[in-house]
Amino acid sequence: MKLLLIEDDPTTAAYIVKGLREEGHVVDHLSDGRDGMVQAMSGGYDVLIVDRMLPGLDGLSLVRALRSAKVTVPAIFLTAIGGVDDRIEGLQAGGDDYLVKPFAFGELSARISVLARRTTQPVAETVLTAGDLRMDLIARTVTRGGTPIDLLPREFALLEHLLRRKGRVQTRTMLLEAVWDLSFDPQTNVVETHVSRLRAKVDKPFERELIHTVRGAGYKIET
Repeated sequence: MKLLLIEDDPTTAAYIVKGLREEGHVVDHLSDGRDGMVQAMSGGYDVLIVDRMLPGLDGLSLVRALRSAKVTVPAIFLTAIGGVDDRIEGLQAGGDDYLVKPFAFGELSARISVLARRTTQPVAETVLTAGDLRMDLIARTVTRGGTPIDLLPREFALLEHLLRRKGRVQTRTMLLEAVWDLSFDPQTNVVETHVSRLRAKVDKPFERELIHTVRGAGYKIET
């Protein structure tokens, strides 16, 4: 992670910087609140660690200014001011966490990791591929080698399920639950029928087979 520490006590700052860098993080350090605010606004940081009592601009004002400027990078206050009202004030100013000095470095490290995880949202895939097969989930189109493939809604859902689990066997039961929303076996060949139709469109006109039957197990897409 890339971290920004805004702390004016040189001993505390050196201790934190050393520990975080040993964990493999990139750490920038500034001791002036106004300089820290400008640096934080430049972007690119995963977490800010901010002391409350800073020269130039105090930590509360610094974080308030960032939030007013729509800078949403998580900020943890690290300060000797530890009353309940002080912690509430820090959180209301836009802080995401509040750690009181003296502190254990392990706790600081853990809190930084938690803040970073909270703000790391997985990016939803909008395009799925397998070899020269391409499925665009937004446009609802499927092509193979640039050739459009026209799929019915259930065929599209079946192919999407298999593509999202590329290389992994999907049993008949898994497919019934995921594609047909059936939690029981209706004793029909609906899965086999749709896989056959899908193969006729996705595999048959092309040289290489992508949809494979795993005997006694199920189906998978393998390039």
